[in-house]
Amino acid sequence: MLTTVMLYWLTDSFGTSARYYYEATHKLWQPSHGNLPVVAAPTGIAVFLNELVLQPKKWAEKYYNLKHWTQYPEGGHFAAAEEPQLVTEDIRRFFRGLRD
Repeated sequence: MLTTVMLYWLTDSFGTSARYYYEATHKLWQPSHGNLPVVAAPTGIAVFLNELVLQPKKWAEKYYNLKHWTQYPEGGHFAAAEEPQLVTEDIRRFFRGLRD
């Protein structure tokens, strides 16, 4: 966590990173259409069980055009830094599946 705080401080990017959380709480995004799934692009989701918020797969299936879902027992909010090999291979598997 200290590394993350240091990165925000050195790059002067805390405000832009915190803005996402502020807007998600105060200005909820609304789609411009009534279609389901809301996100039509093929979507892959990797769930890391130490994440701050876990989204149920049933909800994701309704909201996204879900093509790839993976659950991992380790990793959390900074999964790409915590488990880079898992994240890299998961992204590759997702895109391989789209080639068919």
